[in-house]
Amino acid sequence: MQLALYAPEGGYYTQAGRVFGRLAGDGSDFITAPELSPLFGQTLAVQIAEALAATQTACVYEFGAGSGALAEQLLDALPAEVHYAILDVSGALRARQQQRLARFGARVRWLDALPPALEGVVVANEVLDAMPVTLLHWDGAQWLERGVVVAGDGFAFADRPTALRPPVAEGFAPGTTVEIHPQAEAFVRTLAAHLRAGRGAALLIDYGFPEAEYYHPQRTGGTLMCHQGHRADADPLVDVGAKDITAHVNFTGVALAAQDAGLPVVGYTSQARFLINCGLVDRLAQADARGRAGAHALMAEHEMGELFKVLMLATDGAYAPLGFASGDRMHRL
Repeated sequence: MQLALYAPEGGYYTQAGRVFGRLAGDGSDFITAPELSPLFGQTLAVQIAEALAATQTACVYEFGAGSGALAEQLLDALPAEVHYAILDVSGALRARQQQRLARFGARVRWLDALPPALEGVVVANEVLDAMPVTLLHWDGAQWLERGVVVAGDGFAFADRPTALRPPVAEGFAPGTTVEIHPQAEAFVRTLAAHLRAGRGAALLIDYGFPEAEYYHPQRTGGTLMCHQGHRADADPLVDVGAKDITAHVNFTGVALAAQDAGLPVVGYTSQARFLINCGLVDRLAQADARGRAGAHALMAEHEMGELFKVLMLATDGAYAPLGFASGDRMHRL
């Protein structure tokens, strides 16, 4: 998965022609919330502004900025004294971001490595789902790690015994395949190590579930999925490098990794509830018909509203952010 997505030559996210858009006809493979409606970034900026004030900082760090759409929306919405730093592994995407954000001048900078100390608010929208996962398969007698081998002119899955285990011990039917997320959990541990005490927070927005739903006995096929031309399929070994490979996020695992590393969870809820808490409904009243239609998809239960979650971490565990004032679900992690 790491090679298919990020190999310097041929990786999905490293190709210069990669497009983020609304429809298959524009050459894109999937749509993200900022591409769907500018109201997403404008509303998210309310929470970020509050967090910047709470931490007494003036910098936003975005990981995996994609087309630069979210950065543009946030920079337009936040005060001019707020600076923006982007960390992106894709040189091709960085070039597109630089072109899109050129009008903001010195307010935006691109980082080649994580600074030793972070002071500000970290934003990661649909980043955790694109981090490589480990596949585990239960054959009814033992756990096997699923890997990839060369098979003729293509690839095939191959299993081998492993000491790795999912975080839930029981309830798996023979033939079940699940994911574990060592890289996503390592990512939040790294954030914990770099965010300055009392001077940092992180907003992680992605699709996923708490542990009890993620490893539910009925979810026998896991969540690994591919996207190409706005169509989904479950075969990552076909068209390698030409389509996105993704897995839903186990938010319980991410939250526990952060907490154990000293970075408390201060909020967890659905994207719909988070955006409503931050004032999206009032913004809808001022939007045109197209803007309202796009924003509806951000909140609708059958689209992004329920499947997407927002997890907030802060070095000050007593911080009570606006976005979780109603409908917080930390008790379900």
